[in-house]
Amino acid sequence: MFNKAKFTAIAAGVMFAATMGAAQAADDVLIGSCIYKFDDTFMTGVRNNMEKAAADLKADIELVDSQNRQPMQNDQVDTFITKGVTALVINPVDRSAAGPLVDKAKGENLPIVFINREPDKSILDGFDKAWYVGAKAEESGTIGGQLIVDYFKAHPEADKNGDGVIQYILIKGEQGHQDATLRSEYCVKAMKDAGMKIEEIGADNANWDKVQGHDKMKNFITAKGIDAIEAVLCNNDDMALGAIEALKSEGYNTGKDPKKYIPVTGVDATAPALQAIAAGQMLGTSLNDAYNQGTAAVRIANQASKGEAVTDESIGYKITDGKYVWIPYVKVTQENYKDFMK
Repeated sequence: MFNKAKFTAIAAGVMFAATMGAAQAADDVLIGSCIYKFDDTFMTGVRNNMEKAAADLKADIELVDSQNRQPMQNDQVDTFITKGVTALVINPVDRSAAGPLVDKAKGENLPIVFINREPDKSILDGFDKAWYVGAKAEESGTIGGQLIVDYFKAHPEADKNGDGVIQYILIKGEQGHQDATLRSEYCVKAMKDAGMKIEEIGADNANWDKVQGHDKMKNFITAKGIDAIEAVLCNNDDMALGAIEALKSEGYNTGKDPKKYIPVTGVDATAPALQAIAAGQMLGTSLNDAYNQGTAAVRIANQASKGEAVTDESIGYKITDGKYVWIPYVKVTQENYKDFMK
């Protein structure tokens, strides 16, 4: 079984305080948390780990589903303030709407922790009780590109038409979303930096959604032909899994015929993605660490709720610039996927 604490300390370089197991009881702590939408696979993992972290600290937490609607989330924050929460943990629907949420929190001198979707630095800097917990999207993009580079170096026959160029499809998250932009940019950059000749023959947004990922991939297969597609890079695992379903309907990526295989990459290392890697249907992904993101956010909220200093030692994670906890991504492949399965 994957030892999360050991992995974090060794592989991610994140510090855990030795005294966290004896954390002070926080019976008077009530954390109000808004999640942009509950049916997002990765954020489901984050909120489950937030609940576990709160239970470990003997803090109360209430999580609500913003249903991908920013006006609803704004109202939920107002309700939490009226209810008297001692801290907020917000996964914003729209990162550009973080400013008004910080203003609400600042007006009540209420600690606020953003998670997974990073507000502008000036917004965090405007309130001494505002923090961000997340991962650097460019790392996951780089890993995706490196996975494709490694595969083509090991399997030159994957260049179907023998032209020395990787013809690839790029399936992106939300248009304008910071993570989608950076993951897309850096996966391409990684391939170019490795000296690979590449050609993007199709790109579209599938909004982090598996069904949309499937439909976009079907459209690309229809428009370009299955034989023209040599690689598929996706901004998250759900879209990658949708793309794989579309490929499977063409007899590809079933895990049975190595000659009918197109490498597909994702991001998040969700349980279904790990199963697809195990089955030989998906090339690889990168761990977007739901355990440590959820845990770090709750630990910050808990400390701030009690009026105690939020430091590396008190929360067990390294804080950068007094505001940021960065949880590194980790490459997940056929060689190591079992380390991340529960």
